[in-house]
Amino acid sequence: MKILVLGGTGPTGRHVIDLCLRNGDSVTALVRDPERIGHLSDRIAIVQGDATSMQNVARAMQGQDAVISTLGRGNSLAADRLFSRAAAAVTGAAGQAHVSRLVWMSSFGVGESFGAASFVQKFLFRTLLRRIYADKAVADAAIRASGLDWTLVYPVALTNGGAKGAYRVADRIEMKGLPSISRADVAAFMHQAVHDSGWIGRDAVIAD
Repeated sequence: MKILVLGGTGPTGRHVIDLCLRNGDSVTALVRDPERIGHLSDRIAIVQGDATSMQNVARAMQGQDAVISTLGRGNSLAADRLFSRAAAAVTGAAGQAHVSRLVWMSSFGVGESFGAASFVQKFLFRTLLRRIYADKAVADAAIRASGLDWTLVYPVALTNGGAKGAYRVADRIEMKGLPSISRADVAAFMHQAVHDSGWIGRDAVIAD
């Protein structure tokens, strides 16, 4: 499969790229700074550009079979409309490039997933993460309304630990406390989901 990865210079995106390459997929990464791809640069196609630009995304999307987005804000709590602008760019570009499959990483607590959150999680979502989650909710709604073959992935708090391979994933998971999930496991699920039509049009909540 030919896969365009957005957010490929981030920690989750790097795991996705590694998994794609290990499994024989062809990878293109749309990145603002190609130097940040590092050792992967000679094994993938790199398109320099911005994931919030429809023109840039459409250029990178040409000839692809699917898109995996792991866009994130890192340690920043500022939303800067990254997710809503990127969702608009991706859904618009998909029509131009005739690409329908999209696996998009959101966050647990965004949208309807908020109802299954624990008390502690809800407090964090309503305070520290409020602005980012509001922007992600706009992005998720745009993707749902796009007509694409989407899967929205809702991981709980992300860690940098190794993959366990024994995570929980379902349309809804009732949470207790502050559960977490490794980025490696999230990447493994996203790579699996992009090849699995059973996840089309579904939310995927994922936690250890």
